[in-house]
Amino acid sequence: MKTSLSILSLLLLLTGTATLPSTAAAQSPAQVQRDPSKLHLASGSALLIDLNTNQELYSNHADRVVPIASVTKLMTAMVVLDAKQPMDEMLTMTIANNPEMKGVYSRVRLGSQLDRRETLLITLMSSENRAANTLANHYPGGYPAFIKAMNAKARSLGMAHTRYVEPTGLSTQNVSTARDLAKLLMASRKYPMLSELSTTREKTVAFRKPNYTLGFRNTDHLVNKSNWDIKLTKTGFTNEAGHCLVLLTRMDNRPVAMVILDAFGKYTHFADASRMRQWLETGAAKPAPAVAMQYKAERQNKGRLAAE
Repeated sequence: MKTSLSILSLLLLLTGTATLPSTAAAQSPAQVQRDPSKLHLASGSALLIDLNTNQELYSNHADRVVPIASVTKLMTAMVVLDAKQPMDEMLTMTIANNPEMKGVYSRVRLGSQLDRRETLLITLMSSENRAANTLANHYPGGYPAFIKAMNAKARSLGMAHTRYVEPTGLSTQNVSTARDLAKLLMASRKYPMLSELSTTREKTVAFRKPNYTLGFRNTDHLVNKSNWDIKLTKTGFTNEAGHCLVLLTRMDNRPVAMVILDAFGKYTHFADASRMRQWLETGAAKPAPAVAMQYKAERQNKGRLAAE
């Protein structure tokens, strides 16, 4: 009897109809908890969230209120999409109503025209300031109504420590926290166009009146790397804000939202993103350069002195 049962069990296994023991089934996809002390980032603030569970995987000064530079433009684009204006409407490029725009260089010619969709594209993909400001000026109710809508949207998303005074991020008064920006990232998943436009690698855009073309590239070079799966991105930089990066991507076989604020150096925010990914997937990460860590320490000391 035992022999026949053994033969039957073997046949069931070979045909794939046997039921695996519950202990084996229980071994799949539980994620390994990582030690935060093994990750040393050069950024002033950082946050990493598992979008499947909303669990915070890593947090460092996530509630610190800081300038956010051109990460602002993610909210700018969201408010434009909420208004549901025609994407093919031609917009006249302008720096009106924004004192921060005076003297800021741009290849885009004032008075030339571009449709709203392409204006959104170069706002998100290449962080074009004149494009962002133009979107605000062509909003129902005009520029003041647009800024009001940005702040109303932030409140509706629970971004309690966020404030916008203009649509580009040039102003240091555009402030937020890593935690607030993670809320913005999570809300952005409901806007497919934000994903499409922000991850476009490059595009040549045709303006009218006068007719000319300009080539634009993505400010986030991670979108060009085959080992990254970027769903949405926005970079930012001013001297006061440092280098900033927000991402929706996949790490360790799960979707995540990542926020990195106030990094030193042209590539440190991208390197910190890679360090965070390496840590999540392996449990350890390469150290940040000493000069970047020194910058972080100096910024933190400056912040403590200002608070006293």
